[in-house]
Amino acid sequence: MNRVLLLEDDANIVELLSIHLHDLGCEVVAVANGQEGLTAVLEQSFDLVILDLMLPGMNGMDVCRRIRQTDRHTPILILSAKSEEIDKVLGLETGADDYLTKPFSVREFIARVKVIFRRKEDYGSAQEVLPASSIIRFSGLVIDTDKRKVMLHENRVDLSPKEFDLITLLASNPGKSYSRKRLLNLVWGYDFEGYEHTVNSHINRLRGKIEEDISKPRFILTTWGVGYRFNEEL
Repeated sequence: MNRVLLLEDDANIVELLSIHLHDLGCEVVAVANGQEGLTAVLEQSFDLVILDLMLPGMNGMDVCRRIRQTDRHTPILILSAKSEEIDKVLGLETGADDYLTKPFSVREFIARVKVIFRRKEDYGSAQEVLPASSIIRFSGLVIDTDKRKVMLHENRVDLSPKEFDLITLLASNPGKSYSRKRLLNLVWGYDFEGYEHTVNSHINRLRGKIEEDISKPRFILTTWGVGYRFNEEL
């Protein structure tokens, strides 16, 4: 049984989503206050956090950010009446795995939740078959995919979950060029049409953390007219 934290202050939405989550075999913990929801995440274990952005106590974006400071793996699905592209991009860049705009259809909500659970199960299965220590090394850069840790010249690099997923994907396939749309699909799990610039911002932050000179990157290169690739010559 998957445990779901539903952080939403609209009682009608809580009731509706709880019914359908129960139908999916989920145990639902509903909390209406952002600060109380954050406390629940820090003290308990959940398989999915669903949160609204407009919450009393602490807004959903801050809750998402605080969760990602200590928990890099629990999936987060944002529900929000904010439909502007910048809000969606900010939510994804803050660490959310998906963003659903209100009003939304129950069918779409269920589909998104199922995909998140499936990806979580696939990730768990993949982790089980990894060797005890799966290490990728390139010229002073060390990526430990088992511990989700990146070291540069023996100094740890603090990466967000998506930044880690991006660099792992690219470094695992040196020389292979990925379009922004393809990276969105592989790393975020959905075809976020029109949000390719969120990849640009993540790449820029990655370069700022691992490159000595971001104007002349050594690790993550730009394939003009296509997207990005990891330097296969290192």
